[in-house]
Amino acid sequence: MGKEDIKNIFIEVLRAVVISIITLLIGILIFSLIVKSALLSTSVIKIVNQFIKTLSIFLGAFFVLKNNRGLIKGMALGILFTIISYIIFAIMGSNVSLNGAFFLDLLFCTVIGLISGIISVNIRKKD
Repeated sequence: MGKEDIKNIFIEVLRAVVISIITLLIGILIFSLIVKSALLSTSVIKIVNQFIKTLSIFLGAFFVLKNNRGLIKGMALGILFTIISYIIFAIMGSNVSLNGAFFLDLLFCTVIGLISGIISVNIRKKD
């Protein structure tokens, strides 16, 4: 794997992260409007938030990742997605901290990214 391959993989993963983060922000915005008007329990909110993260990562992988190395690309997507989303929510004023929940979320998103990357590169062919 040459420098050009690494550069292409990096750009592809960054594009997937951008799409995933945009999808996450749109999903959270829509869900926050629903939460504002409905009385939902904390457990329901947590489940829906995990679903939004999963969907965001999958869509980022599906629309961008292609060819090969889906496992590596997907893992990188999941890791970067988690770190960047935590930074964004910290800037927005959410109460985020690097505790056990962060590392569980990192593991969850990494596994979702891995699975999404494998599925995506095997479904999508080179454009």
